[in-house]
Amino acid sequence: MTKTELQEIIKNGENSGVEFKSDTIPNHQLAKEIVAFSNLSGGIILLGVDDNGEVSGITKDNLEEWIVTICRDKIRPAITPFYEVIRDYEPSKNIAVVRITRGYDVHSLWHNNNHKYYLRVGSQSREADQGELRRLFQQRGAVRAEKLPVSGTRITDLDRRRLRDYFCRIREQEVPDDNDEKDWSNLLINTEIMTEEAVSVGGLLLFGNLPNKFLPYAGISAWAFYGTEKDYATRESTTLRGPMIPLFNSNGEIVENGLVEQFVEFVNRNVRKTSKIVGGRRIDKTVYPDEVIREGIINALIHRDYLLTGTDIESGIYSDRLEIVSPGKLPNGITPEKMRVGTRSCRNELIKAVMQDYAYLEHMGMGIPRKIISGMRNHNGTVPALIEDGERFKLCLHANVPNQAYKTK
Repeated sequence: MTKTELQEIIKNGENSGVEFKSDTIPNHQLAKEIVAFSNLSGGIILLGVDDNGEVSGITKDNLEEWIVTICRDKIRPAITPFYEVIRDYEPSKNIAVVRITRGYDVHSLWHNNNHKYYLRVGSQSREADQGELRRLFQQRGAVRAEKLPVSGTRITDLDRRRLRDYFCRIREQEVPDDNDEKDWSNLLINTEIMTEEAVSVGGLLLFGNLPNKFLPYAGISAWAFYGTEKDYATRESTTLRGPMIPLFNSNGEIVENGLVEQFVEFVNRNVRKTSKIVGGRRIDKTVYPDEVIREGIINALIHRDYLLTGTDIESGIYSDRLEIVSPGKLPNGITPEKMRVGTRSCRNELIKAVMQDYAYLEHMGMGIPRKIISGMRNHNGTVPALIEDGERFKLCLHANVPNQAYKTK
C-alpha cells in the first residue's frame, strides 16, 4: 500500500471494510475486530490511527509477533493476516496495516474460556445473533437449513402418496407397507426427508401435506400489476401454497399441481399472448416461454435461503417485465456474473437432488445460461437481469412488448 492510498483511506474514515485502532488496545479487542472482518467480507485494520482519524503512530515493540500470536491464540480457527508497515506516514510516525480476507470458516473470539462470534455492521463490530450465526454457518457450508428438523412435525405430516410415487416410480425401489411406520421412518431418515426428531425442512417442503402450517414463509407471494410499478390495484394477488412436488397418477400424469405448476399457471393467466399473421395463419406467441418461467421459479425454490423466515419467494408481473425475488444472498461466493456462465453451487442439496430426479432441472446445472438467458434471447431478443440486492436475489425477465403484457379484461 502506498502513502497516497493510505491517505485516501484515512480521509474516508471507518466503514464496513476499515477500522482504526491504537496498538495499545487489549489483545482480545483486536481479535474481535479481526474476527468481525473475517466473518463478513474481509477488511483492513490500521494500527496507529485513532478513531477520529488522527495519526498517533505505532508504539509497541515486536508488533507483528503480537498480532500473529493474537490470531493464533485468541481466534478459533486461527487466522493468518497480511501485515505491512507504512513508515514515516508523518514524521517519526509509522502505521501498521493488518489486512484480513473473508474466511472460509466461521471464526470466533476465544476469550475467558468462551467463544463469541462477531460480524462487521457498518463501522461497528458487533456480536452475531442466533439467526445471523445460523446464516453465517450456512454460507460457509457448515449448516444446511434443509436438514434441520421442523419442530412439532411427525411422519404423518408427509404425503404418503407423493412419497410412494417418488420411491416406487421415480427411484424404482421397494417401499414398506403403509402400516409399517418403523421401516418408513428408517427409509425417510436415511434419505434426509426426516431426522431422528422430526420431518426435515427439505422433506416438508418437498412432500409435506401442509408445509406452510409449520413453515409459513415457504410459499410464493405473487402479484400481477397493471403498470410498471407496484400498486394497491392488482389484476390478481395470491399466495401459492403446498408441496413442491406434484401428485402423479400411475401413468406419470399430474393430478395435483406442485408449486412450480401453480406458478406457471398464475403467470399464464395474467400475461397475454401476442399474435401475428404468417402466410394467412395467425401465430400466437407467449410473452414469456413456459420453459423460462419454470426454470426461473425452480431456481428460486432450490436456491433460496430457508433460514430467512420473514418472507416468501415473491413474484411480480408488470406491464413490461416479470420479476422473481428469492430471499437470501447467493451462496458460496456465487455472483450474477458467475451464474451467467454456469458456475454451480447449491445450498439445498436435498431439494436440488429430488427436483433433478423429477427432471425439473438439468444435472449439469446450466439452467441459467441455457434455458433462461438463451431462452429469452431467442424468444424476444432481451437479456434477463440477475441482481443481488442485500439479502435477496432478483431475476428480471423483460417482456419487450410495451404496455401489452396483460390479458385484456
